[in-house]
This record gives sequence, structure tokens and C-alpha cells, in this order.
Amino acid sequence: PINRFRPNIVFEGGRPYEEDEFASFEIKDITFYGVKLCSRCVLTTVDQETSEKGKEPLRTLASYRHLNNQIYFGQNLLHRGEGNIAVGDILSIKSRQAGLHER
Repeated sequence: PINRFRPNIVFEGGRPYEEDEFASFEIKDITFYGVKLCSRCVLTTVDQETSEKGKEPLRTLASYRHLNNQIYFGQNLLHRGEGNIAVGDILSIKSRQAGLHER
């Protein structure tokens, strides 16, 4: 489940893993900047409801989302501007960068 990744922003639509390419985007009057791809640790393999440890989702992600001995999912962001964002707000891509396997 997505909650294992502790996301702050989840968007729908677009291509799978398109967020890798977001160099900057806006939601309302707040601009977000993609700082780096987010490498993932074993915490994502722990079921948050039962505390059971497993191998997923890292095992699956490792099969196609790895680079330089790291497994990636999502991006770390910085922002400029203040305000509130909410479910249903429009995300507008301002600039793009190379995706995971293009870096």
C-alpha cells in the first residue's frame, strides 16, 4: 500500500513513475522543486497495522527501480510559497528533468 512510503503528496493520472521527471510543478500558488529521487529503506517492508516484516514492496521495486545499489520510489521536494493544498487540487508541471534510467 502507498502508506508504507509515507507520502506527503499523492497524485493520480499520468504515466507510471512520471513524478521522476518533475523538475518543478505548482499546486495553487506553491511551487515545488524535485531535489532528488527518494531512495527507499526496509521500513517500507513493515506492515504498519500488524508490524509484520516482509520482503515487499522492495523486492519488486528492486527488479526495475534500482540505480547505483539504491531502490527508488518518489521524489524529495522543496517548495517556495505558502498556503494549503487539498485533495482534488490541480498539479501543473512547469519543467521536467531526466527520469530514473535516463540519469
